[in-house]
Order: sequence, then structure tokens, then C-alpha cells
Amino acid sequence: MMIVRLICVLIGYVCGLFQTSYILGRLSNIDIRNYGSGNAGTTNALRTMGKKAGVLTLLGDLLKPMVAYLIVWLLFHARYPDMSKLLCMYSCAGAVLGHIFPIYLGFHGGKGIATIAGLGIIFGYWPIILSGVILFVAVTAITRYVSLGSICLMLMFLIEVLIFGQMGLFTNLKPPYLYEWYGIVAVVVCISIFKHRANIQRLLNHTENKLSFSGQGSAKAQQKKEQ
Repeated sequence: MMIVRLICVLIGYVCGLFQTSYILGRLSNIDIRNYGSGNAGTTNALRTMGKKAGVLTLLGDLLKPMVAYLIVWLLFHARYPDMSKLLCMYSCAGAVLGHIFPIYLGFHGGKGIATIAGLGIIFGYWPIILSGVILFVAVTAITRYVSLGSICLMLMFLIEVLIFGQMGLFTNLKPPYLYEWYGIVAVVVCISIFKHRANIQRLLNHTENKLSFSGQGSAKAQQKKEQ
């Protein structure tokens, strides 16, 4: 079964290689990695290319784990009904890895927040989804730090998965698969937070860039500044 798990991760990884912001940037004759924060994610797309690109990047990154989930479900649900949800989680984790570490971009992609959010939408219950949205919007609106809102969202997601899992709300996952599921969620959340290490340092130094709700985004005006 280890081979099947690896196949699911690989399927997800391939789905995660669709770097939405990078592709949108190339259509505008720019490499988003050379502008703003240098990150190929939703926030940098919003700052660099404007609201439309930001929304399209968010939607594209949300969809990647969903596509991976669907492929693995169709391939393995009938054959492994007891662990199909776990295999789908491996594929979603693979999509996160593909997004963060795309091989064709030198393993330098996004930070995985939107992709993990897509994973959460697939598997999460409404209390998890709703509370996560409220927390992210509240923290970002109050502080105007997207990175802080993202980190808080990741931590809350992991905590709620553990709590609701122990409460028996994930009825399609039984031990030991449930504990393996916890491990997968913990790994992708920790990787995403680790990718925010520079943001965390800037937050501690009070030098992190704040989100502007009025800017339209301009690649020419957003030369790479945050390192």
C-alpha cells in the first residue's frame, strides 16, 4: 500500500504544478518571482498584477487539490473503499507540495495557503470552514498583514482538525487511518508556516508590508523588495 500512497502523492504533485500566478504573469510578459515578494502566490499576484489576477490566482490554487482529489477518488475508491479518503488526502498533500516546490521553477513556488484552504474545503466541516474564513478576514482586516492572517489560519486549521477528529466527526476515517490523516495535515501546515519564516521575522521587526485595499497592482511599480 505504500506504493499506492506514493502514486497518490505524485498525482497531486502534478496537479500542484499548475502555478496560476506564474502563468498569469507570463501572459503579461512578466515573471512574478522577480516582483514584489518574489512569491508565486495569491498575495503577490494581487499586489503585483491587481485584483483580477489575485482572484484568478486564488481560484486556481484552490482548485488544484480538488482536481487531485477527484482523480484519486475515481482511480481508487472502488478498490480501496475503507481508505479512499486517506488516499485522497495524500493526493491533496501532493498538490500542496507541487504548489510550494514546483520542479520546473527550481522548487520555488507559493507558500501553500490557498492550496491548503482548498484541501480544507474538500475535507472540512462547515464549522472549520466558516471559523477559518472569519479568523483570516478578521486578522487581516485588523492588522492588514496577510501573512499573519495566513499563519493564524493554518494553526487554527490544524487544531480544529485534531479536535473534530477526536470528537468523531470524520466518520469516513477510522484509526489508524485517522492518525495518519492527522500527520499529513500537520506536515503540510508546518511546511507552509516554515515558508513564512521571512514574514515572521519581518513581523517581529515591524517591517512586514501591509495589504493595501486601494492599490490596483503594477508590476512596473512592484520591483522585488521583500527578501
